[in-house]
Amino acid sequence: MDDSPRFPRPVLRTRLYEQVAEQLTGWIAENGLRAGDRLPPERELAVRLGVSRATLSQALVALEVIGVVVVRHGDGTVLTERARTAPVIEAIRAHADRLPEIIEARDALESKLAALAAVRRTDADVVAIQAALAAMERDIAAGGRGVEADEQFHGAVTTAARSELLGQMMAAIHDLIRETRIESLSQPGRPKDSLAGHRKVAEAIIAGDPAAAAQAMHEHVMLVSDVALLREQDRGTADQRVEQS
Repeated sequence: MDDSPRFPRPVLRTRLYEQVAEQLTGWIAENGLRAGDRLPPERELAVRLGVSRATLSQALVALEVIGVVVVRHGDGTVLTERARTAPVIEAIRAHADRLPEIIEARDALESKLAALAAVRRTDADVVAIQAALAAMERDIAAGGRGVEADEQFHGAVTTAARSELLGQMMAAIHDLIRETRIESLSQPGRPKDSLAGHRKVAEAIIAGDPAAAAQAMHEHVMLVSDVALLREQDRGTADQRVEQS
């Protein structure tokens, strides 16, 4: 029997954007803000908190991912019904810990759905898929991230696959996928890359090529699942060094 003393686990380093996210939720609670209220503009918040716009943006993405706020193009950052008054760092890290499993499940399900859609799609499905692509292109061109149209596209592919059980599985992880979608599309250049991936998937589905559709969807999921924005272990330290220089 090992009688050696058990040492405490190492103290986790708090990243700067996590500190900012926690400060923001505290400020929200102190000021009695409610669902539907808008936060001040990012530039103003960054000045008040004494951090860079980049760090503030990262904190807001973290809060959006865990459901505290929603960012609406043209309407700013708006509080949701799920706004938290408790510390949020644990929620942010729990999200990061789930990422590998979410990616695995999404790749397996959506690649199969794309292949089935290439075989089973109807003319109405093609119209829905193309409409989602057009909506995402318009939103990105207007300065948005295309989150809703991205969701619309994947929903149209799922419908085209005509698989009730796979559709139920996708519905079961819908909220988890939305977390990664928001985080991914918040990265610079990612909305356009995601749109390009969608187009490759759509082309293969419309051509009736299940193998190409599955491969295109796999490549797309791998691209958009690179969501290092909130899970880089040393990002907070790097930010702190930059802002103190």
